[in-house]
Amino acid sequence: MRILITDDHAVVRQGLKRILGDEFDGTVFGEAGNCQEALDLIEHQKWDVVILDLGLPGRSGLELLKDIRAQHRELPIIVFSMYPEEQFAIRALRAGASGYLTKESAPEQMAAGVRKVLSGGRYVSPLLAEKLAAELGRDGSREPHEMLSDREFEILRMIAAGKTISVIAQELSLSIKTVSTYRTRTLEKMQLKTTADLIRYAVEHGLGR
Repeated sequence: MRILITDDHAVVRQGLKRILGDEFDGTVFGEAGNCQEALDLIEHQKWDVVILDLGLPGRSGLELLKDIRAQHRELPIIVFSMYPEEQFAIRALRAGASGYLTKESAPEQMAAGVRKVLSGGRYVSPLLAEKLAAELGRDGSREPHEMLSDREFEILRMIAAGKTISVIAQELSLSIKTVSTYRTRTLEKMQLKTTADLIRYAVEHGLGR
């Protein structure tokens, strides 16, 4: 079996290799620290499973997920993120993820997730399964933040965490002008007027980082 681990932290990649190497003898691992490295490895080598972090430098992991899915429709992808399920899991699954695990998950959950997606299924926690069921039962109404693009939502959460436009630009490898544009679009979509309004909304809805 061949597993590609995409995470910008070497210690996380090494930890996953130990966990999965103990569970699956003879596994060959690949490592990518950013989106471009992952795309290059996927383009030139065959993989059975991709494990993908969302908090990558530059382009977001959700954007990378969509790119991979567009070119490799059958490749199982497990999102492994520090972001809580209630904030990002549904977005990831809609973008084509085969499973979603937080970095607080027990090691055996990752092994179970790999087995599940290799068999053609999807892997989510019981809590997330309940939330997905609730989503299906809704009348179609959506919260304002659910209308945002993945990048707009990410920047909303960073603003809510008290980060300035310049800090956000640095962390995401974007220009200050680009981040400001995303902020403006977010305000317009959510029908809010100021950054303070964004922060207040995010706090009320538990969206801060």
